[in-house]
Amino acid sequence: MDHDGLENLTNEVIGCSSCGFGFLFQLLDDYYPAPGTGFVVCGRDRRILAVGRGVFELTGYDEPDLLGAEVMSALGLEAPRGKDPAGLVLEWGVRQLDQPLRIRTRAGATKEIKGDFFPAYDEDGGLLLALAPR
Repeated sequence: MDHDGLENLTNEVIGCSSCGFGFLFQLLDDYYPAPGTGFVVCGRDRRILAVGRGVFELTGYDEPDLLGAEVMSALGLEAPRGKDPAGLVLEWGVRQLDQPLRIRTRAGATKEIKGDFFPAYDEDGGLLLALAPR
């Protein structure tokens, strides 16, 4: 990604300038994450592909601890009334914002958080979670 504005604008796919890897999610203009929000990127099968720094601060888990695991069970995410916002987003391709969740930290504590779930609109599908304290 062009973080410093020093690279030229091209028609190339957005990605890391050294390895070419990248994710592309359309968050739209009306989304502003709260301070301390942690991002989790998942594939179509809900397995974790990458996590942002805010996830460690929220849960105590480092990226290597979570990679390849199913997101809802790995983070101990529970939605009220048995809802499955990740499944809904993947099935219908719609975003789910301000979802009340409980998360289990690495230390075993339970926290009340909110989650924003975004579908990936590329061929591979997938899911982006934005997890923030309530």
